[in-house]
Amino acid sequence: MSDAVDGEKAIEEEPPGVPEPESTEDEVPSETMDELAAKAEGYLANWKRAEADMVNLKKKVEQDRQALTVYANAILISGLLPVLDDFQRAFDTLDTTTADLTWVEGLQLIYRKLISTMEGQGLTAIPTVGEPFDPSIHEAVMQADGPEGHVVEELQKGYRYRDRILRPAMVKVGNGSTASDSV
Repeated sequence: MSDAVDGEKAIEEEPPGVPEPESTEDEVPSETMDELAAKAEGYLANWKRAEADMVNLKKKVEQDRQALTVYANAILISGLLPVLDDFQRAFDTLDTTTADLTWVEGLQLIYRKLISTMEGQGLTAIPTVGEPFDPSIHEAVMQADGPEGHVVEELQKGYRYRDRILRPAMVKVGNGSTASDSV
């Protein structure tokens, strides 16, 4: 029995040649701690800056995507404006006998649907007759009797898409005289 007790004692003791640690805490010189703290602050500042740059980049990419969508829609709608003009000219030339035909009414429905779809996307007609002449939205091609500086007749509709002028309205502008002045 004494051997078993001696054997247990031998296991509990550390083998010879293994030095005992002097301290369980890692001791780092105070200069090194200050350097490490400064590095950590630098890394944190760089990380925050990179995060802000990423947020700004995401915002810019989204703005560019929206601008591209608006530009592409403006090009598409500009290409469809002559179709609207052709519809309108065709309806203006109809006489009373053909205007009541069902296929003409069907074409008018298609025309109204096309206009409402384009208006839903942001297309608006530029107001003309009776409005003061504005060279940024009207294109004067003739003068006629009427109030000076005011639009007296629309020759071709003008359109605005959101905040952009797609096509200025072609108009006749009043020259300040009336029909009785010219007689």
